[in-house]
Amino acid sequence: MSSPLKILVFSHRPEVRERILTAVGRRPAADLGRVTYHESATIADVLMEMDSGTVDLAILDGEAQPTGGIGLCRQLKHEIDDCPPIVIAIRRRDDRWLATWSQADAVLVHPLDPLAAAETVADVLRNKSLPVHQG
Repeated sequence: MSSPLKILVFSHRPEVRERILTAVGRRPAADLGRVTYHESATIADVLMEMDSGTVDLAILDGEAQPTGGIGLCRQLKHEIDDCPPIVIAIRRRDDRWLATWSQADAVLVHPLDPLAAAETVADVLRNKSLPVHQG
């Protein structure tokens, strides 16, 4: 049996991390099995976890302070070879363009819909190992 997929959840606010964990759940899709979470409240912890190579997907709070997940996503995508997929959680639908700029693989919008959040995360996890084709 393969080990569970590891999801990193970053926000400086514990209640935001809890909302994300609750919305996505321990099993976002039957074909993926259970997932484990690592919660991070600091940029240093996120960088350490991402550098470890053990993260299958990261969910970053776009509203985190002092550094938001949108800027952090862009940094990670530029600095880590084979960067794991990153999902950005935003508060305003109008901020989707910022998530696109950050090179996020997907976007969640607060208030989080558990069905949509689990489906989005599952889709990103399923597609993470697909090769990128440049056209």
